[in-house]
Amino acid sequence: MSSLGRMLGVLDLFDDTHLTRTADDIAVALGVSLPTGYRYVRMLLEAGLLQRVEDSHYALGPRIILLDHYIRKADPVLREGIPVMRELVAATGFDCVLSGLFGMQALDTHREMGGAPATLAYGRGRPRPLFQGAAPKVLLANFTPAQLRKVFDARHDEIVRSGLPADWSEFRKGYAAIRKAGHYVSIGELEPQLAAVAAPILKADGGAWAAISLVFDTSRLAIVDLDKIVQLVTEGASRIGSRLA
Repeated sequence: MSSLGRMLGVLDLFDDTHLTRTADDIAVALGVSLPTGYRYVRMLLEAGLLQRVEDSHYALGPRIILLDHYIRKADPVLREGIPVMRELVAATGFDCVLSGLFGMQALDTHREMGGAPATLAYGRGRPRPLFQGAAPKVLLANFTPAQLRKVFDARHDEIVRSGLPADWSEFRKGYAAIRKAGHYVSIGELEPQLAAVAAPILKADGGAWAAISLVFDTSRLAIVDLDKIVQLVTEGASRIGSRLA
């Protein structure tokens, strides 16, 4: 890896369990010398990608907030998706969430809140479990068999812990069924009090740009017309996909 690649790798060292790092931590984690670690920190501080918070600890910097603003403005899926998401919220009163896959991370990128917003453990930028919940499942279902096999091999232990088949043929069969259905209904799968109906926003090549979900409390299942919710979500996803095409 180049020196620039290693320096940018500093940003990957921060997560929910490591919100701050010392320069020494960074050097050890990257396997570089202490002077090199300190040089990386200094350069990232100057760029605004890191900030000093306390006692020689560093956190991600304010420049990232600015970059996120530009990401939102430039993202075509957000531009075309948000108006449709708002229509779905107006029609149902439920929260509508947009999710995507970035590498092997499932992330929510936008949320339109309904009349009684759900309490979600995940939000924009916080990685979600890859094998639980409606949105990640419809996204993976639109992988090619070769792409899905790579995921199966690389994350097999996590797949088993998530209660999915340990056998490749059965694993593939499950996702093929989701792809054929064109949607997935999750009931208490990721968060016990919540249900979600998700559909993929499809590309012309059969892959998925993202997924949209309507999220609501499981207590509403007794009175909600689930078939109607599925129809609204799948039609909404189709409209967004058409606009992106």
